[in-house]
Amino acid sequence: MLVVDDEVRSQDAIRRTLDEDFTVFTASNADEARRLLERQPVSVVLCDQRMPGTTGVAFLKEVRERWPEAVRMVISGYTDSEDIIAGINEAGIYQYILKPWAPDHLLDSVRNAVEAQALQRQTSRLDLELRTSTGVLRQRTATQIDRARASFGFERLVRAPGSPLDGVCAMAQRVARYDLSVLVLGESGTGKELLARAIHYASPRLTGPFVVENCAAIPDTLLESELFGHKRGAFTGAYEDHQGLFQRAHGGTVFLDEIGETSPAFQVRLLRVLQEGEVRPVGGTRPVPVDVRVIAATHRDLEQRVREGLFREDLYYRLAGVSITVPPLRERAADIAPIARQLLQDVANELGHPGATLPDATLACLLAYPWPGNIRELRNEIARALALQDGSALDAAALSARVLQGHGKGGEDLRAALPTSGTLAERLDVIEAMVLRETLQRHRWNKTRVAQELGLSRVGLRGKMQRLGLEK
Repeated sequence: MLVVDDEVRSQDAIRRTLDEDFTVFTASNADEARRLLERQPVSVVLCDQRMPGTTGVAFLKEVRERWPEAVRMVISGYTDSEDIIAGINEAGIYQYILKPWAPDHLLDSVRNAVEAQALQRQTSRLDLELRTSTGVLRQRTATQIDRARASFGFERLVRAPGSPLDGVCAMAQRVARYDLSVLVLGESGTGKELLARAIHYASPRLTGPFVVENCAAIPDTLLESELFGHKRGAFTGAYEDHQGLFQRAHGGTVFLDEIGETSPAFQVRLLRVLQEGEVRPVGGTRPVPVDVRVIAATHRDLEQRVREGLFREDLYYRLAGVSITVPPLRERAADIAPIARQLLQDVANELGHPGATLPDATLACLLAYPWPGNIRELRNEIARALALQDGSALDAAALSARVLQGHGKGGEDLRAALPTSGTLAERLDVIEAMVLRETLQRHRWNKTRVAQELGLSRVGLRGKMQRLGLEK
């Protein structure tokens, strides 16, 4: 890959982040980058936007014309919407990365860019095969569909036997067969997008695209263009026609995440698209018919927002053909163990720690925590703990303090757990039990260490544990 940045320190920081996975070339300006591209094949070009002389978008526009197979990415500390639009339309950039960037995010973005290039080459190869062997291609396509169904089906939603998620999945499977709009409700991080994918791959539309858009991540002005498309000249920076996601998802499914964050003005335009079954690109004069199934999701209480006048009632009923609520992780504690084991396996493979295990003491700490951030928080906690240790067994000591203490909001949870009735001695027993339990979990029930920290003898500690019911 090629990094183009006029700041040498920025070049060095990016190289240190990527050089374990990629061969990284650097250039300080467009001329150096151009000479390097002429003699060296490059898969990804990561270019700073604001540089002396030629801007990043202008240089990547030239790259698009001369080296079209290279994936183009822009990195910038500025969020000017005109720059973003120009980058998409003129240079065909794959991703716009904002400064300051996180090393993990940058590495994942470049990995995805390389994967996108490989998929593009594979698609071109399949197009060639289509002209020579339709039967072989049809068989390969069927195989790929089967793999996708196996990867994103309901059985991939990890859960324990008898989980509350069983009823959710059973309902979703029945709904998937019918072309009804679905509204998926639930807290952030509960797996709403996974459920939406499972619905898509269990539906008659499984051979069509599954397109995702996070409505909270894009301003209204860009969201309308992203979903419905725009015509050349519709606004400043619209240098060519842009096909919206609804058109790209024709025959498939559109997943609108965080639909509750959209403005009333955008809701009017979305309602018209759902009612008429056609989109009108921004600046366009003719509507374009689209055949899509819409699955929307939100962590908001949409009925409450309807009552408050923040969400259109007619759009709510159009989206909520069937409403499905995904319960939070704290309401299905039995699922924590199988989910944690699956996440540990996935994260361990990503971080290069194959064979990682989850000891009972560590699992006990995970089970005692309420997980306000749900599965997303659980995954981050496992990744953090795995990165902070060298052995294969996930040590409880590597978990964060809030998990070891068994509460997620600091003093608020502690105050909520304090008893509000009983004698002073009874209330002090409850507090003493909380302190002992937290210390025991943190030291993985090593009584010698716990006794030393709390200034007790082992005999005294054992007596308190027996009195407070903590011996087991």
